[in-house]
Parts: sequence; C-alpha cells; structure tokens
Amino acid sequence: MLERFFPDHEAKSAYAIDYEALYREGYRGIIFDIDNTLVMHGAAADVRAVGLFRSLRGMGFGLLLLSNNKEPRVRSFADRVGAEYIFKAGKPAAKGYLRAMAALATTQADTLFVGDQLFTDIWGAKKAGIMTYLVEPIHPKEEIQIVLKRKLEKIVLYFYHKGSGRRKKGQKRH
Repeated sequence: MLERFFPDHEAKSAYAIDYEALYREGYRGIIFDIDNTLVMHGAAADVRAVGLFRSLRGMGFGLLLLSNNKEPRVRSFADRVGAEYIFKAGKPAAKGYLRAMAALATTQADTLFVGDQLFTDIWGAKKAGIMTYLVEPIHPKEEIQIVLKRKLEKIVLYFYHKGSGRRKKGQKRH
C-alpha cells in the first residue's frame, strides 16, 4: 500500500543528480517542483537554479516547472530560469503531469520528475507513470501543513528503505 508513495530514486538535491547519464539513457524532459526542490520555499530563482537550467537546456532537455502555487510565483521563477510552467497544477492529480508531458512533447518513457514531497510531487508523478527523483528539502523552515506531512513521510521512507533494500540516508545516492 505504501509503495504508491515510494520514489524511484533519491538524491541529496536536484543539483546532485547525474543528468548527463539520464540523457544518455534516453530521457528528454524534466518536470521540476520549485519550492524546497530548487530553492528555499518562496525564494526567487538564484544563480544556481539559473545555471542548472542553462546546463540542462544545453544537454538537450525540455524543462517545465509544475507547481501548486499561483501564477505570479511560478511565472517569475520560470522567466528567470527559462522554462515552461504550469501553475495551480493540482498535484498529486496526474492531470498536471500529463499536461506537462504534452507541453514538452515527451512521453512517460522519456520524462522524469524531481521534487521534495512524497504525497504531492512523487505520488502524482507515479500516478502519471513517470520516473521520480525525491530530493531532500533545501531548508527545514516550511508551512505548518508541510511540516505535518513531513512526519508522515518519515514513516513511509522508513518502510521504503527497510523493505526494498534501498540505500539509507548517508549512503551514496544518485
């Protein structure tokens, strides 16, 4: 039952994923969450995010930001990093992810998702049938509803690591 929330992969951060290897494997589209995945919650796109997106575009990836936030927040971030976007995405519903793949002209087989929350980001991407990377939140300061979800996420991740033989925190990851 908990497996529906399990990520396909974990990474220390969105900046630590080997995107070149993923491109060689045939992935062509990346859908990203924003808050606590690329920057601290509510922060503007920083130099690191802009550089990552420039590098990924240079590799040949199509890039899209998928967020439950309102358009002004998402648009300003997307404009700064040079990506397409979908705001008020309704995560964890699969619809936003499917719209994202249509916008990127990619399929389930060549699209991946990067996000920091199991119950919205990862679950939604899995429902849409795309590969997932769960990254550690950038900063511990979050809205109260997210703090409560993080407690539940710890339980799910305990079973993910225990039952599947996956690497535990502190061990080498992708």
